Parts: sequence; structure tokens; C-alpha cells
Amino acid sequence: MTQFTRRTTLAAAAALTILPRLARAQTSAQDEVVPLWPGAAPGAPAAPIHRKVADQSRDPAKPDRWVTGIDRPVLVVKRPARPNGSAMLIVPGGGYGFLSYDNEGTSQAAWLNARGVTAFILLYRLPGEGWSQREDVPLQDAQRAMRLIRAGASRFGIDPGKVGVLGFSAGGHLAGSLATRHSERVYQPVDQADSQSAAPQVAGLVYPVVSLLAPFTHVGSRDNLLGPGSTPAMQKPRSVEERVDGATCPTFLVHAADDGLVPPANSIALFQALQEAKRASALHIFENGGHGFGVRLPATMQAAAWPSLFASFAATHGVTAA
Repeated sequence: MTQFTRRTTLAAAAALTILPRLARAQTSAQDEVVPLWPGAAPGAPAAPIHRKVADQSRDPAKPDRWVTGIDRPVLVVKRPARPNGSAMLIVPGGGYGFLSYDNEGTSQAAWLNARGVTAFILLYRLPGEGWSQREDVPLQDAQRAMRLIRAGASRFGIDPGKVGVLGFSAGGHLAGSLATRHSERVYQPVDQADSQSAAPQVAGLVYPVVSLLAPFTHVGSRDNLLGPGSTPAMQKPRSVEERVDGATCPTFLVHAADDGLVPPANSIALFQALQEAKRASALHIFENGGHGFGVRLPATMQAAAWPSLFASFAATHGVTAA
């Protein structure tokens, strides 16, 4: 066992001791929980943050938990019965104001596990909960998460060259930011894991928030990330379509034409930027589905096909098995 693995294992055990509410609210006794930071996360607020979990579901067998108060961000590891060596970092949405843990976390891990993919659900910090450098807080956690996954590849039984990211809504903005800003220094390295690359090999963005500058931006996500009254000078460098370059990974985009919360113009703008940069990309805009559909749509609806389409796209680009 490497030094990194020993530290991570001890930290994970400590996290379950320190954070009993996390263990009860988001995980089962069988889950692996890997804390992102060896101590306090960067820019910790002076006032304590208290975790809250609100279940939107009326069916105890099908929880739909929304999580706030992320004081200690973690990865929740979901291992498949028959792993194929590929991995996916799952980034739930929630407008940067909460995390949709089940609809855009555990349910996504389930279908990925069924395809042999090891899933890592990212419980990242919410920028409006008192953190300094609020605009960088989610990206700090996403970069750190990707580096920890790669640094612990042997422990997790994955190939460090087959790690993608899958994000939803505001989590799609964060996943897109990771795809385009993976090498940007947003925190000071804390250990050997930070020598790893934070670049995903493929990105799946589902009904994503993309632009913070354009008139079709999702104002709630923008204001939660940057704070009210942000300027174009703050918005432009954090608009995903503005950061695409020749190193951006293959990117898969999904939206519903009737999305009344985050307009499909977000996905279209990013697709156009990817095409202009001659980067591999696919865009699917389905007739209906609204926003936040996750994998809950009935098979009779067109957008229900997106997981199979994404799996095929990721396989084409060498991340998952065909």
C-alpha cells in the first residue's frame, strides 16, 4: 500500500467518525467515503456550516435528497459488481445552492455501475455558504477530486487514463469548467495527489448551465457562484463556452427543447465553441423532457435514451467499454 493510500484510508475513516450525519444522510454502511482535503477545505468560513438534508420524495424506497451545508466535501465511491477499469466523476446539480444527491448522484451511479464503470459522486462545497474565493470553491473541489481518483487508481481498481466527468445542470457547469479549466491554479497543492492531472478524458453535460455572460444564462446559478451584482469581467472567464481550446476533451451534450429553467441555448453555445475549436463533440436536443430529468424519464420519451448515447460516446473515445 502506498503512502497516499494509507493517508487516504485513514482520512476516510476519520471522516466517517467526524461526520456521522453525512454517513447517515448520504451513505450506507457499505459505502466508501473519501474526504477531498486532509484538513479543513480552503477558505473555510468563520461561522460553522451545518449540513441539512431535505428529502423531496414521498416514497421512502425512492429518496430524492437535496443536500446543503457541505462543510467537508467528499467523494462517495460506488463500485460495480464487474468493474471494467473505467471511472466517472459524477457532479450533481442544484443551481450551486444545493446538491441533488439522488436524482443526479446515486441514480447515475447505478446505471454506470451496471455498465462496469466505477462511479465517484462528488459532494462539493456550495459557494454561497461563506467560503472565501467563492467563485473558485466548486472548481477547487472538482480538480482535487479528479486528482484523488487518479492518485488512488490502484486502490479503486481503475485505469487512470479512463476517467471521465458527468455533470447535471449547475453540476454540468462545474463539469464543463473542469474540462476547460483543469490546469488552472485555483488552490495551493496540499500533497502528492496534486501532482496528478485534473483533466477528464471525456465530459458528459446534461441540461448544463454553460454561459454566465449570455442573456440565456441561469441567473440563480450565476449569482450563487459569483454573488449578486457580478460584472462581465467576472462572468466571462467562468463561462464554459469562452474557455474551450485545443486541449478540451471530447464533450457530450444533452438538453430538452422544453427546458424552462436552463435554456438549450447553453448547450448550443458550447457545441458551437467546440466545433470552432475542432474538438470532438456531440449534441442531442430532444423534443421534451423539461429540466432535471436525470434517468427518471419513461422509456417512451426520447430523452430517456441519453445514458446509452453517452455510454456509446465515451466508448468511442476510449473511456468506457463498448
